[in-house]
Amino acid sequence: MFAILDIETTGGKYNEEGMTEIAIHKFDGTKVVEKLITLVNPEIPIQPFVAQLTGINNKMLVSAPKFHEVAKKIIEITEDCILVAHNANFDYRILKMEFARLGYKYKRKTLCTVELSRKLIPGQDSYSLGKLCRSLGIPMSDRHRANGDAIATVKLFKLLISKDVKKEIIKNNIKVEGKNNAMLTNRLLKILDKMPRKTGTFYVHNQKGTILYVGKNRNIRNGVNQLLLRKSKQAKKLLKNIHDISFEETGSLLLAYIMAYQTVKSNNPEFNKISSKNIPTTVFNIQNAVLIDQGRIPSEKSIFLIENGILQGYGYVDLAHQITHIDIIKNLITPLDDNLINRDLVKKYLEKGKFKKIIRFE
Repeated sequence: MFAILDIETTGGKYNEEGMTEIAIHKFDGTKVVEKLITLVNPEIPIQPFVAQLTGINNKMLVSAPKFHEVAKKIIEITEDCILVAHNANFDYRILKMEFARLGYKYKRKTLCTVELSRKLIPGQDSYSLGKLCRSLGIPMSDRHRANGDAIATVKLFKLLISKDVKKEIIKNNIKVEGKNNAMLTNRLLKILDKMPRKTGTFYVHNQKGTILYVGKNRNIRNGVNQLLLRKSKQAKKLLKNIHDISFEETGSLLLAYIMAYQTVKSNNPEFNKISSKNIPTTVFNIQNAVLIDQGRIPSEKSIFLIENGILQGYGYVDLAHQITHIDIIKNLITPLDDNLINRDLVKKYLEKGKFKKIIRFE
């Protein structure tokens, strides 16, 4: 679970600032499940240049709650979460500073979307939130206000999760703790209960967070249930080592197959085998096209990019103008190996007419 947040402050000397606004979106990897959005009375004046930048002035904060009045809710909504922010060092420092003033030691794991973006979306002219979102076609509103920036960070983080082929974000989100004293069956039933009935991939982890097995299914819960019911010697060995199971909704069944294959290649899980069957050389009958399939939510579409007859990658779009701008698409997609297995999967999907739409370009 992630707590994606943005904080506005009064400005001023380092560690003497006061919080003026906070927005937290609790995110389960697919959707926001809870929110906290509030102005905060810092009890000190806002620096004039900050007031001009954010639009938050001293008069607006007179009747706002003081930090100690929202502190308990912040602790509750971020419990067992990794804090995610664009320049996380700043937001985490402000939170720790405000809690320290109350005599409370606030401690959470953090992820920075600036650092993740540099790693997963290299070559950008700027990694500021505004300029990065503009290059990715991510809409922004209420810039330099906590909720506007937090919403944009949620959308950016969803993109980064889909681009994280090695699944480092997911692996780091697995809680490492002692063995549950409850019966193994009860523990597995609890894991199964949190699985969605949606198309996607799932990842079986051991106690260290290492991926032991990657699965995919049109219905993730059915796929996990089938795995848990297997009776082979290997399956029983896997069951004994299951600590948790994470998942990713993909919307597209084709994308579930491709993402599962990519993850197996990147992580070499103990209980997966890559097929060694011979696959014929695949040639696409289109040279340049965006192939459009089902998204994770109704307003979203998954996309595959073929350029000069080469399979370039996959991604998601939720705005029409993103599809029509090839430069934006190239920033949004996660690169794919143009190997025989990936090409064969996409070619078969094409031949069966399963794509919702095909947009050709020169």
